[in-house]
Amino acid sequence: MTEGISIDPAVCHGKPVIHGTRVLVSTVLGALAGGDSREMVASDYSITSEQIAAALQFGSDMADFQVSAYDAVA
Repeated sequence: MTEGISIDPAVCHGKPVIHGTRVLVSTVLGALAGGDSREMVASDYSITSEQIAAALQFGSDMADFQVSAYDAVA
C-alpha cells in the first residue's frame, strides 16, 4: 500500500482515501485529470501537496499492477 493512503471498510465503503480524511483518491485524481492545478485541489479539499503526491503514487502503483498467469507461477 502507498504511504498516506488508507483503505478501511468503515471509511467511504473501503475506497482508497487520503489518510486521516474522507477525501477519495479517485476524487483527487479526477480533479487533476480534469485540469485542476495541485494548488486548487489542495485548497478545495484541504489537503497538502504531499497528500496529492501520495494519491498520484497510489494511482501509478495501481496502473502498474501485474498479474501472472497461473502456469507462470506454479
